[in-house]
Amino acid sequence: MRKLKMFIGPVAITAALFDTPTAAAIYESLSFTATAHLWGEEVYFSTPVQVPREAEARDLVEAGELAFWVEGDSIEIGFGPTPTSSGDEIRLAALTNIWGRALDDVAQLAAVSEGAPITVMALD
Repeated sequence: MRKLKMFIGPVAITAALFDTPTAAAIYESLSFTATAHLWGEEVYFSTPVQVPREAEARDLVEAGELAFWVEGDSIEIGFGPTPTSSGDEIRLAALTNIWGRALDDVAQLAAVSEGAPITVMALD
């Protein structure tokens, strides 16, 4: 199973990639840098990846699931409620491709500030 490491401001998260076209495209684009953006309890950031929406795309995710926002060419990591959530659910703004799972606790992303630097790299 392929893995990658994301350094998001003060937080380091290792992730396992699923066997999906989106995961393959992200892995092939590594490594890259970005800037963190926040939307409720979600961190998202731009990537050099462009992929179509997959048939299983969804907007409701669990903490630790890694999503790809097709329209924004961005990785989204929800760790709690967003402005579109009802209660404690993690609802993203649009249907997203689910491409991996964080192996570390994503709750630590609460320490990330808007504009924090991000580096995403492959783990072999």
